[in-house]
Amino acid sequence: MATPKPKSATGRKRAPAKRAPKKAAAGSRGILPQDCRLDAGTGDIAELTRRIESEGGIVLGTYREPLGGHPVVFASLPIGKVEPTPFQRDLSEAHHKKLAGVLDKTGLFLDPIIAITAPKEGFWTPNGRHRLAAMQRLGAKAIMALVVPQREIAWQILALNTEKAHNLKERSLEVIRIYKGLLDEDGARPETEFAYYLEEAALVTLGLCYEQKKNFAGGAYAPILRRLETFSGESLRKALHAHEKHAGEVFKLDELVTDAVAKLKAKGLMSPYLRAFVVARINPLRWVQGDPPPLEDVLKTMRERAAKFNTDRIKQEDLATAGGPPDDE
Repeated sequence: MATPKPKSATGRKRAPAKRAPKKAAAGSRGILPQDCRLDAGTGDIAELTRRIESEGGIVLGTYREPLGGHPVVFASLPIGKVEPTPFQRDLSEAHHKKLAGVLDKTGLFLDPIIAITAPKEGFWTPNGRHRLAAMQRLGAKAIMALVVPQREIAWQILALNTEKAHNLKERSLEVIRIYKGLLDEDGARPETEFAYYLEEAALVTLGLCYEQKKNFAGGAYAPILRRLETFSGESLRKALHAHEKHAGEVFKLDELVTDAVAKLKAKGLMSPYLRAFVVARINPLRWVQGDPPPLEDVLKTMRERAAKFNTDRIKQEDLATAGGPPDDE
């Protein structure tokens, strides 16, 4: 009997777990070198070739990549026609300047970017933002790219990049950018169909919070959101409204928690975990056994408790066991 997919208490699917594939037998997957040849005059490749040439680029070759046999076009693109996808991590000034220095010294660009066609004109790169910025900094006229016909590769690559993000803020902002990019592509499809690309439903809500407040202390609320938020079977457009509502409720809660933290500091209590301490004290999930209540009910309870939080009863020694993320995360 097949193992059922995990579901939440509300019956909605959770994101599939991301596990490393088992090691396969040598030479058991993909296609042979001679099978990588590809006729450039048919199907999606022919249409992609016309698009590249109409944008001022030139196709240098076509092939099937060796793992899945998917078609790829190797092309030189006008650098002014290429932009990063609008739903990825912010550019690192230090990284792209350092890369530009290396390229300038060697005089060689040997690492093609990945590209897809943009919705209207030009091209997007979901993997190559810093290489693109480095070449732009050097005043390059063109950039080499592996252009993939399937636009969904942008989401897949960004999903992988999300796992590389250094902290919760970066991961959340990247996920909400992916989400909004998916809305433009096909906002009518169920949110559950994009669970792999988005990783966790909580990251969508946290991303909305970070968009509104860059120094939002998302780490204090992430465990609660992760436990209670799951991907919806509703369309992306409808599901986004739910995330926006949750983000608004979290902000209302955070205002009350911030007041409690300010009162603790006014008493002279010091700890990098004051916010996490207050959130832990008002979190009703600590005592819940079995299926937890809906997120809306939990946040309402926490707001009520935060409004009544008695800072007079808190002593410095109570903070000794405080844990969780520091207040600036």
